[in-house]
Amino acid sequence: MSNGDIFVGEVIGTAILILFGAGVCAAVTLRYSKARASGWVVISFGWGFGVLAGAYTAAPLSGGHLNPAVTLGIAVDTGEWGKVWVYVLGQFVGAMLGAVLCYLAYFAQFQANVRGTATTGDSADEPVPTLGVFSTVPEIRNPAANLVTEIIATAALVLPILAFGLTEGLGESGTLVLIVSLLVVGIGLSLGGPTGYAINPTRDLGPRIVHTLLPIPNKGTSDWGYAWIPVAGPLIGGALAGLVYNAAF
Repeated sequence: MSNGDIFVGEVIGTAILILFGAGVCAAVTLRYSKARASGWVVISFGWGFGVLAGAYTAAPLSGGHLNPAVTLGIAVDTGEWGKVWVYVLGQFVGAMLGAVLCYLAYFAQFQANVRGTATTGDSADEPVPTLGVFSTVPEIRNPAANLVTEIIATAALVLPILAFGLTEGLGESGTLVLIVSLLVVGIGLSLGGPTGYAINPTRDLGPRIVHTLLPIPNKGTSDWGYAWIPVAGPLIGGALAGLVYNAAF
């Protein structure tokens, strides 16, 4: 794979991932969305389908990593570091692009995020915090516990992904991406409760930057004090998964 193919594949694939993932969060969170308050199961499956669409799209060009933690885990296992920067750059650009596309898709809902909107005429309406559409927010703010959650959840993603490669014919049959997508759904359902399961540094950081820059009415804080956790935790978890896989398999 050339550097150009890897970059383009990761940009497109990660943009699709974030469009679906941030899109389902917007659908569940924002007022005047037909899916408002439809729940955590919907969010988990939305992110899983985002992985499905993004990874299948990117696979012919880049292999469809879509996540620096996955790229790091593979590099730690194989010792091949030369193209890591290309993958991560593509993932970061794609994450920001996907966040912008989500904003455009839900533009009317974001614009209606004001106190006392003309749509309802109800002066008691409170603006909806919008960061959760773009990035993760912990349910209980405890940096040590939040970091541990992200490390465990990311290791639970990357280690199985590495092990899936041992199943003969799984990649050739085209079912590997489907299984990884179901794995992401499972992580969301089982391990997403404490922090919202970033399990992907660029998935959180890129959209958080976009949230900071976008002119969303009453958007609330971008919570930069927390932002290091969904970056550091997944990177540590990915590296640990690569080490465990290399030692055990």
